[in-house]
Amino acid sequence: MVPIPNVSGDNNVVKRLLVVEDDCDIVGLIRHALRSDGCQNIEVVGSGQAVLESIGNDPPDAIIRDLNLPDVNGFEVGRIVRSKARGGEIPIIVVTACQSEADRVLALDLGADDYVTKPFSLKELVARVRADGEVRSPGVYRGKHLNADFAVIAISVDGQPIRLTRREFGLLHYLVPNRNRVLTRWQLIHRVWRGVDEIDARTVTVHVGRLRAKLGKAGEQIDILFGVGYRFVEGQS
Repeated sequence: MVPIPNVSGDNNVVKRLLVVEDDCDIVGLIRHALRSDGCQNIEVVGSGQAVLESIGNDPPDAIIRDLNLPDVNGFEVGRIVRSKARGGEIPIIVVTACQSEADRVLALDLGADDYVTKPFSLKELVARVRADGEVRSPGVYRGKHLNADFAVIAISVDGQPIRLTRREFGLLHYLVPNRNRVLTRWQLIHRVWRGVDEIDARTVTVHVGRLRAKLGKAGEQIDILFGVGYRFVEGQS
C-alpha cells in the first residue's frame, strides 16, 4: 500500500471535517478514529438543514454523511451541497446502512466521492478521508478543448470553467499526465482511491462517466476500453 500522510499533515488539506450522523455511538467511533489520526477540528451535526447551514457559514474541507437524515433527504443534501459556491470542491463520503447498488449509484451520481456501508472499518474510513484530502502535485495541460491548471485546480473546456469533485479531479489529474497510455481500473483505484481496498469497478465507471459528461467535447478524449480500462487521448477533436 502506498504511504499516505496523516489527515492533519502539511501535505493534506483536511483541517476541518463535518460529520453528519445522528447515532451517538457511531459519531463517537468516527471522532475517536479521526482524532487519533490527527484531525482535531471535527464538527458533528444530525440533520440535513444543519449541513446546509454549516456549508453556508464556513465550508468544511470534507464531509462524512449518512443518507438517513431526519429532515432533508440525504440524496437531496448531496445535490444541494454540490450546487453551492464551494460545494464542488468538498470531498463527500457517504456512510450509510443503505447497501443496494441503486442507492450507491444514485449517491455517486448526485456528487458523492465515496460510499461506505455500515458496518464499516474505521481504518478504511480514515484511509478514505486521507485520500480525499490529498493535495495534488502541480501541472498544466493545454489542449484543443481542455485547459487544466492542476496547481490551482482550474479546469475549463472551450474557455468555460468546469467544476469537478475531488474524485473527478483526481481521475483527470491521473489520466492527463499518462495520456495515450491505457490505465486499468485497478490502476485508477490504486492511484485515485489510494489506500482503499474495497472500491469496486462500478464506482470507477460512474465517476469516469460523470467526468466525461462534465468535460463535454473534451470528454471525448477519455477513451473507454471495455473490459480493460481508460485512456486520455491527445489531440482528439
